[in-house]
Amino acid sequence: MAAQSVSVLITGANRGLGLEMVKQMVEAPRQLRKLFACCRDPEGPRAEALQTLAKKHPNIISVVRLDADDLCSIKQCVQQVGLLVGTGGLNLLINNAAILFRSNLLEISPEEMQKTFNTNVMGPMNIIKEFLPHLRAAAKASGTPGMSTSKSAVINISSTLGSMQYIHQSYDFIPGVSYRVSKAALNMLTACAAEELRKEEILFSVLHPGWVRTELGGENADIDAQESVLGMLDVMASMTEKQSGAFLDYKGKPVPW
Repeated sequence: MAAQSVSVLITGANRGLGLEMVKQMVEAPRQLRKLFACCRDPEGPRAEALQTLAKKHPNIISVVRLDADDLCSIKQCVQQVGLLVGTGGLNLLINNAAILFRSNLLEISPEEMQKTFNTNVMGPMNIIKEFLPHLRAAAKASGTPGMSTSKSAVINISSTLGSMQYIHQSYDFIPGVSYRVSKAALNMLTACAAEELRKEEILFSVLHPGWVRTELGGENADIDAQESVLGMLDVMASMTEKQSGAFLDYKGKPVPW
């Protein structure tokens, strides 16, 4: 990101990659005007680490309730954020919240597919649409041409499990049909948004964080959250209009759709 002061919102910020993003962003030398750390239950036990971090940076971090599966919750979050960002808008929105079921095609239930789709696809779609006025305000307020994550951008955290070309390499290890379908849909949603809002200079991109040792990734994953987030933040910082609509991994390498 550029040196200018920016506002950032992260969903699923109470654990795993989301929590690590909050940690690294507030500790980085870049200028943060405001960081909205969102999760389903800010007062619950699973948000204790986030609340502790927020108390250390009370002027920067705002912990806000946001349930990606609840449109009313999203709208309430938008109102809270809007009061704090004002005409400067929201510069960077990171859709990180997701759920994972490991069922194969014969095991999966309609309810499981619906729940996964609601959280992993409908959630980001509604979040993008509801926050769009603040993203537009940020793009307008920047006064600079082109695209960047310090101007106005949406980064959707996806996975190679949503890649159709990579399915032969990973399906036996983890079927996760509902998760795979949802991430493939999220990838297409991102590509559509990139095309539709390109003229407004709002950047949209998909990032694969790697196979990470988190609650979702498991203990046997390749890398830890710190390495993954460090890489993703570096990739985000270098993004321009050339990366809008792209599917990249945490090292900046293109991922096949």
